[in-house]
Amino acid sequence: MRIAIASDHAAVDLKATLREYLIELGHDVADLGPETADRVDYPDFGYRLASVVADGTAHLGVALCGSGIGISIAVNRNPACRCARVSDPYSATLAREHNDANVIAMGARLTGDDMAKACLDAFLAGKFAGGRHGPRVEKLTHPSC
Repeated sequence: MRIAIASDHAAVDLKATLREYLIELGHDVADLGPETADRVDYPDFGYRLASVVADGTAHLGVALCGSGIGISIAVNRNPACRCARVSDPYSATLAREHNDANVIAMGARLTGDDMAKACLDAFLAGKFAGGRHGPRVEKLTHPSC
């Protein structure tokens, strides 16, 4: 599976760890930056990640910043993306099952490497349940307000 990953400067180390982990699992990984811990703006990398998920270049995305909040907001500006900021494997599973999330976001200042890997495993293993969740997900993409 092709997975895109991006971060800001605060999460560049976690990004490298998760990139290598995804490669070990056999995934094709597109690292969208940044390459160093020099200060950058998370919206730029969130928008870049959202773009490649939205256009199908990547099947799923991993968005990282200090808290996971800012970059998730940036990704969710793209109506084709459903980015869930998660902190544990159960929330990652529910993001896929109930919300058909195609991007996961985590905070490098709040989530250790092992927990981030566990969240990623749960996210990748999850499948959209459909059913009653289908119309709700459709509303996320096409709001009627």
